[in-house]
Amino acid sequence: MARMTYRDALNAAMVQEMERDDSVFLMGEEVAEYDGAYKVSKGMLERFGDQRVVDAPISELGFTGLCVGAAMTGLRPICEFMTFNFSILALDQVINSAAKMHYMTNGQVNIPVVFRGPTGAALQLSAQHSQACETYYVHAPGVKLVTPATPADAKGLLAAAIRDDDPVAVMEGELLYNVQGEVPDGEYVIPLGVADLKREGSDVSIVTHGKMVHVALQAADKLAKDGIEADVLDLRSIRPLDVDAILETVRKTNRVVYLEEGWPYVGVGAQIATLIQEEAFDHLDAPVTRVTQADVPMPYAKNLEQLAKPNANRVVDACRAVLYAGTAA
Repeated sequence: MARMTYRDALNAAMVQEMERDDSVFLMGEEVAEYDGAYKVSKGMLERFGDQRVVDAPISELGFTGLCVGAAMTGLRPICEFMTFNFSILALDQVINSAAKMHYMTNGQVNIPVVFRGPTGAALQLSAQHSQACETYYVHAPGVKLVTPATPADAKGLLAAAIRDDDPVAVMEGELLYNVQGEVPDGEYVIPLGVADLKREGSDVSIVTHGKMVHVALQAADKLAKDGIEADVLDLRSIRPLDVDAILETVRKTNRVVYLEEGWPYVGVGAQIATLIQEEAFDHLDAPVTRVTQADVPMPYAKNLEQLAKPNANRVVDACRAVLYAGTAA
């Protein structure tokens, strides 16, 4: 095991897969000469050359279409967005081409393309650069999506995404690139669609994904001081979804809080709450509660931004609410 940052773990995954398979290449804005906007591709141009680490013009629709076309012909592109906020410009290629081509050709054409980059809010980047973009992608059948929260998950999930024959979005936390953790040495792959229990408890389940895993763990630490033990389930993969892991934690604690960085309206948490209601209703002792970003465009002002973002105290309050629901009677 080596201790490394989240960004270095992503780099290790790409290097691992590019050395393993000559059909893998990286394309995006500033990925080559500049080593990537967040230095995730540092050293890769020197290692693999400019035919496999390719700087793209500032045209998300254009280079995304190129990557989708390359995938149709048998290559395995890694399409890096400087931020997934910019990928909104390329959603026609993602949703209308990459997601649908396998189905529309009756399985004759695979699209083994990876879309990766940071998503969600960072620090005072304002409304157009702070969107959690998961629901834009998972709503369309044909696209898989993973959200690594730790360096080990970053390496293992990105490697699995590159090997997958379907389009996979790997949404990274913009504030996680410097986070350090233990990462397995050598070839390391985490299967898509497998959740991970980051902390075990018996009183309440906090289900979450991506950057919010760290907020959930902070909340669990606060609850533990009062003798409340929380399960923290990291979905890791939003589509495919580890339904069994979700139902298992519901049956264990009988109370669920879903935490996500995105907006509440038609969010990922709404899907999870519906799933639990349909599959495990009899195991619930309180309604599923969601903690999300405020239902507004992200403010620029620091004090308003902090109010809009989910935080550990809001998660603690939500956990207490579901724990004590109905006790007054």
